[in-house]
Amino acid sequence: MKALIVEDNSLTRTMLKTLLEQLKWEVVGEAEDGKEAVKAFTELRPEVVFLDLILPGKSGMEVLEELRKIDPGAKVVIITAVEQDEINKMLSDRGAAVILRKPFSYEEFRKIIGGLTPGNL
Repeated sequence: MKALIVEDNSLTRTMLKTLLEQLKWEVVGEAEDGKEAVKAFTELRPEVVFLDLILPGKSGMEVLEELRKIDPGAKVVIITAVEQDEINKMLSDRGAAVILRKPFSYEEFRKIIGGLTPGNL
C-alpha cells in the first residue's frame, strides 16, 4: 500500500514512516502543512493519507475536505490528540476513514493498518 504522511512534527513523521515501512507499506511522500499535503496528494495519488488534524496554514479538517473533493474515495486516517465528540462527528461527516488518537501503541497502529488493506477498503 502507498501512503502519504502529513504531519508538521518531524519526529512524529519519522515514527509513522518507520512503522509503515515495518508493516511493508510504501511511503510515497511526506508533507509538513496543508498546502503541501494537497499538492502531494494530487501528484502522488497515495492509497491512504495519514493526516494530522492540527497543521500550520490549513487545518487537517480543511485538507480532508479538499482531498475528498479531489477524490471522493480518498482514504484518510486522521491522527490527533484532540478528543471531542463534535470533532469526531465532523471528521466522520467529511469522510475520515479512521481517527487515530495520539499517543497510540504499535498494536493500535497495526490494527488500524490491518483495516486499511485492499480487501478492507
